[in-house]
Amino acid sequence: MYQKSPEIGKGVDWILVWLYAILVAIGLLAIFSVEYRNGDGVLHSFLGFKKNYSKQLFYFGACIVLAIFILLTDSKLFTATANLSYLIGILLVLATFVVGKEIKGSKSWIPLGFMNLQPVELCKIFTSLALAKYLSMTETNFDKPQSQIIAAALSFTPAALSILQGETGLALVYFSFLIPMYREGLPAGYLIFGVSMGVLLVASLLLSTKTLLIAFTVLGVVVLYLNRRQIKRNNKLLIIVVSCWAFCILFVGIIVPFTFKHVFKRYQADRIFSMVGVDNPFVSKDAAADVNVADEKAKQKKTDQQNYNVKQSKIAIGSGGLLGKGFLKGTQTQGDFVPEQHTDFIFTSVGENFGFWGSSLLMLIYLALILRIVAVAERQRSVFSRVYAYCVASIFFFHVAVNISVTIGLAPVIGITLPLLSYGGSSLLTFSILLFILIKLDADRQMVLR
Repeated sequence: MYQKSPEIGKGVDWILVWLYAILVAIGLLAIFSVEYRNGDGVLHSFLGFKKNYSKQLFYFGACIVLAIFILLTDSKLFTATANLSYLIGILLVLATFVVGKEIKGSKSWIPLGFMNLQPVELCKIFTSLALAKYLSMTETNFDKPQSQIIAAALSFTPAALSILQGETGLALVYFSFLIPMYREGLPAGYLIFGVSMGVLLVASLLLSTKTLLIAFTVLGVVVLYLNRRQIKRNNKLLIIVVSCWAFCILFVGIIVPFTFKHVFKRYQADRIFSMVGVDNPFVSKDAAADVNVADEKAKQKKTDQQNYNVKQSKIAIGSGGLLGKGFLKGTQTQGDFVPEQHTDFIFTSVGENFGFWGSSLLMLIYLALILRIVAVAERQRSVFSRVYAYCVASIFFFHVAVNISVTIGLAPVIGITLPLLSYGGSSLLTFSILLFILIKLDADRQMVLR
């Protein structure tokens, strides 16, 4: 019979621990390279809790304490409190509407004095545990639509609240939970539908609504004509083609215009269209005339700032060349040309200091971490542990892919941090807890948790 060992290190996957430590160390060096200036006392500034790299070091110390606490905890605690923790997470997100602090246009922070807590960030942990708990229940039949709807509700409720807070970037992260759901039997048709929606959305950004409506109609007629004999024998194909045509028309002609006019704020829509190099076509002249001029200028200024950030980010990464300019020798970094470089654009510090090879090595470390998490997931006896592991892998993958895409101009600026590298107590705390809960579950993988 399996007995819990009092040794904290027994069963621990040290590969994950070392990859975690390496990434945090790289993050500290990257933040240090952004803020350090000649003449600063290194030791004094690191211990002074005034510089961001100093604060990040203290946050890392707090994360180590939490990691030890997690490794000493009984794994059954995570299954027993999964639903309760999810409820607490939702209540914390709701609390931001009352006591929240607005930062950069998003009222999603709770001030704690020594740091600002972002509940929707922490809620990724609670959602992962709750989803793992639900999918591991013996009475859950994930082949039934009812179970799929409940799992989707658990995953996307925090995302909906995040959008109401104005934090659309973090809301998108919650779509990463589709990957563990797919691993547990979610039909591939849902993912195909999601990809198709994405293709339709991109087409809506690049082409006019009228052009798309004509294209879909012509395509539908051609498909029906080429399959006319088959349709005469069985009208099922006719129903499918007409349904797809009707949905595309509805999506492009009504849903997309409504979303960009009434859901997204003007500057958000402008930012998305500027990414693909076109003007926002969903702003009427009358509506534009009714907008407060000062407010519109402020929003446009924010959009211009985001475009400036990306431009400077690409310049910084490009200036690093193949081998980089060397640690603390980056002109863009030392000259403060890249705004928010210690947070969302921390990758530019690595790119300029260590060049293409350094950036590639960093991405290989992330790849090794994600693949290791997947390997850990597949060796679990417990469905709970496996689902949770895939949630962690998906969250890490989404953050890394989107953040790096933003810094090189392949995605709009949506406020996604680079895991374990970007400055921020909430971000470092969240990813540390996510990873060490997984390490603890893996250490106790002989147990079957539900």
